[in-house]
Amino acid sequence: MPPLTSVLLVDDDPTTNFLNKLLLTRMGVAEQVLVAENGEQALRTLDQTCKAAENATCPRLILLDMNMPVLNGLAFLEAYAQMPLAHRQATVIVMLTTSLHPVDLAHAQQLPIAGFLSKPLTQEKVTVLLQKHFTQ
Repeated sequence: MPPLTSVLLVDDDPTTNFLNKLLLTRMGVAEQVLVAENGEQALRTLDQTCKAAENATCPRLILLDMNMPVLNGLAFLEAYAQMPLAHRQATVIVMLTTSLHPVDLAHAQQLPIAGFLSKPLTQEKVTVLLQKHFTQ
């Protein structure tokens, strides 16, 4: 499988971002791995990378943490759902979390999300995710 053009990691923990970026880079998952430390930064990143006509750097995959300051995962998804369809149509969002309250789980399933993965991210989890969402 050719690498994705771009992946966006959204997590408030710098260590988690570092390790996930290292894993994705070593696996050759994407040409570019972007990092945002909260949902607000992630929305700004998407606005900058997805508004170009060709969307060349618009993330194909977003790995999203649930619990973050400023704008958490659910609030990010609600704002993301309001973005223009052209910004959203080629992007897969997967929620990365250590635990998920049933109320949050039910809420998240109403939003534009492709699934959930438990932390930590591993090579096996990434491989299954890529096979599920990015192979023909």
